[in-house]
Amino acid sequence: MSTRPSVFGRSEPQAADAPAPRRGQRELLVKRERLVERLTAMQLDLGGAYYEMAVRDHIRHDVLIRKAAEMQRVDAELHQVEQALDAGSTSVAACPACGALAAPGTAYCGQCGGSLAAGLSRPSSP
Repeated sequence: MSTRPSVFGRSEPQAADAPAPRRGQRELLVKRERLVERLTAMQLDLGGAYYEMAVRDHIRHDVLIRKAAEMQRVDAELHQVEQALDAGSTSVAACPACGALAAPGTAYCGQCGGSLAAGLSRPSSP
């Protein structure tokens, strides 16, 4: 058995003879990795911003709250992608407004925040 890194740096077992992921799963895996990297950078940025503010004894709560809210949006999108991967979903759809990938059953786009109630479109094939 081989391992693959998880969101929190721990390794998760992965069968050596596991089938190659389908196109939809590959897209979700790539999106997951981008979101993990983005969330990690945002965590570092938030911590650094707080540290700098604390050193200068000038905490700007409005700035910290905005950064934390953006982190929550990215974390929620990451959660949706991980749910789709855990469910083994290969039916990936795209937001009609911005084209971002979205898991089936998602109410709002994690990228632009637009409503997906109007219906998701299938992503175009390469």
